[in-house]
Amino acid sequence: MLSFAPTVRVFVAVAPFNMHRSFDGLAGEVRRLLLNPLDGHLYVFLNTRRTMMKALFFDRSGFCVFSKRLAQGSFQLPAVAPGATRVEVDSAVLAMMLEGIDLRAPRRLRYERKQASK
Repeated sequence: MLSFAPTVRVFVAVAPFNMHRSFDGLAGEVRRLLLNPLDGHLYVFLNTRRTMMKALFFDRSGFCVFSKRLAQGSFQLPAVAPGATRVEVDSAVLAMMLEGIDLRAPRRLRYERKQASK
């Protein structure tokens, strides 16, 4: 499992990506999304069938490319606004994506303090 600092943001491109590209091609795609590939954030790209994922990360000494291909099923995106070119996700959503969990209907349970009755 990948582990990044809490300050690292994760951006997932919505449009399918040509998986033949590597470091420079991925960096060019990040620039097309109007983002800076040198800012230390993680940029994730999926192929048309969403069975393969590539991620680009700059770690101050150079680019790193990570890839994963699911044995079965496909990667699912969280809800995306119409016309959006990218979606920002947190590390928990990225972990679910990497595990191949269907993101169309997950529910995150959070602690909520109940209000005292008056």
